[in-house]
Amino acid sequence: MRPNSDNMFIKADLHTHSKLSFDGKDSVEDLLEMASFVGLDAIAITDHDEIDASLEAEKKSSIYDIIAIPGMEVTSDVGHVLAIGIRERVDKGLSFEETVERIQELGGVAVVPHPFQKTRHGVGVKISNERLSKVDAIEVYNSRLITGRGNRRAKDFAKKYGIAMTGGSDAHVARMVGMAGVKVQTEEGTVESIIESIREGKMEVWGQRTPLWTTISQGVSGIDRVVKRRMKKKGK
Repeated sequence: MRPNSDNMFIKADLHTHSKLSFDGKDSVEDLLEMASFVGLDAIAITDHDEIDASLEAEKKSSIYDIIAIPGMEVTSDVGHVLAIGIRERVDKGLSFEETVERIQELGGVAVVPHPFQKTRHGVGVKISNERLSKVDAIEVYNSRLITGRGNRRAKDFAKKYGIAMTGGSDAHVARMVGMAGVKVQTEEGTVESIIESIREGKMEVWGQRTPLWTTISQGVSGIDRVVKRRMKKKGK
């Protein structure tokens, strides 16, 4: 792994998807290879309500000189919550509070991604600010937001309530891995140390916006894959 005693700042993309997600496209190997190519030290594959690809990435990460942080994107009753640093699947459909609690019980950090975007299951549009403020961190830079307004609102919210801030590419195709993330200050180059630093807010957010045409094409392709999978299930 890249980090050593002289380099305890780890560049990580905390929000990506493999083809295990219903709207993802590429393999675990594709994501790990791209993460290494673009100079990341760590990546979290956070598939929708699935964790197997993330666990697979952790096993294969050394081949690519990358730290693979296990996790998933959980669908709670009010929207999506990133579970960063867990190695056991969290059931979808739980209440927001139950989802956060379960993630924390498993040793992970609960991060709310794109909190104020209704079309992408943002939790912040359905619950009170007080309830939202109970999470470990808020994703304040998501590279797939088109106007940037949602990112600014998320950042203002995190600052107001003193919540740790994260970022991620939300890549659904490998070529967009590394468009956004965090630079984590950590004592060791281990998953556990990185998670602790995220929990304590010891990180800086960085990123750039995913090109509009890519965001649109990802959305269209995702819908197409969902339709095909549903048709395939009906045909069985």
